[in-house]
Amino acid sequence: MTAIAVTIAGSDSSGGAGMQADLKTFSALGVYGASVITALTAQNTTAVTAIHDVPAAFVTQQIDAVFSDLAVGAVKIGMLSQPAVVQAVAAGLARHHQRKVVLDPVMIAATGRRLIAADAVDLLRRVLIPRVLLVTPNLAEAAALLDTAVAETEADMRLQAERLLTLGPGAVLVKGGHGGGPESVDVFFDGTAELRLPAHRIATRNTHGTGCTLSAAIAAGLAKGFPLAEAVVEAKAYVTRAIAAADELAIGKGHGPVHHFAGRW
Repeated sequence: MTAIAVTIAGSDSSGGAGMQADLKTFSALGVYGASVITALTAQNTTAVTAIHDVPAAFVTQQIDAVFSDLAVGAVKIGMLSQPAVVQAVAAGLARHHQRKVVLDPVMIAATGRRLIAADAVDLLRRVLIPRVLLVTPNLAEAAALLDTAVAETEADMRLQAERLLTLGPGAVLVKGGHGGGPESVDVFFDGTAELRLPAHRIATRNTHGTGCTLSAAIAAGLAKGFPLAEAVVEAKAYVTRAIAAADELAIGKGHGPVHHFAGRW
């Protein structure tokens, strides 16, 4: 059986994040990737200059077309900018009985552009997060979802992971890449098992698309049948390699992408 994963996400015209990063990640990890596009962005390595939202009805049509035909093993969700799209995605997941779902609650681009309407955040909490197997916020996104201050310590991250778990996901991965110190530590918690996932902090400005890449790599592992904790550990190792090799690429004038095919070309 061919392992298949679907990304439900926005398009990054520069190719470093969003749906393009997800499909590259799936391919690099030996998984067939399909897509449902939720928004078009005009962006490059320096800025997001425009966003064109895909109508919710057309998002629904994409979901039904893909999931009615392909034997989907896992789903990664990224940019959902409007409340109607959040509702459409949640309804589509329910209609097609998808449970191996990884939600990356994308809110702000690396360049600083807000990518989600304020009234869509509450819907993420109430309608979508309870339906997913894993939610993967960075420090700022975790704080926004909880309406609290950004975590400053690993203990804070652990407490916020516990609080996010009460919203109903199967597990939480709070990402520490935007923190400080010599290590980038992510904290995984599923109510029983807890994992501390450290990696040496790599000195590079080419980190565009790291969050998209990590969540897509987790979905790829799930599509291949890995248990969730194993998929998270393998994905962390993959994205760390991709960041470490990012400076092998020369893409754009700003924050370039990670190297999704490090060691392959």
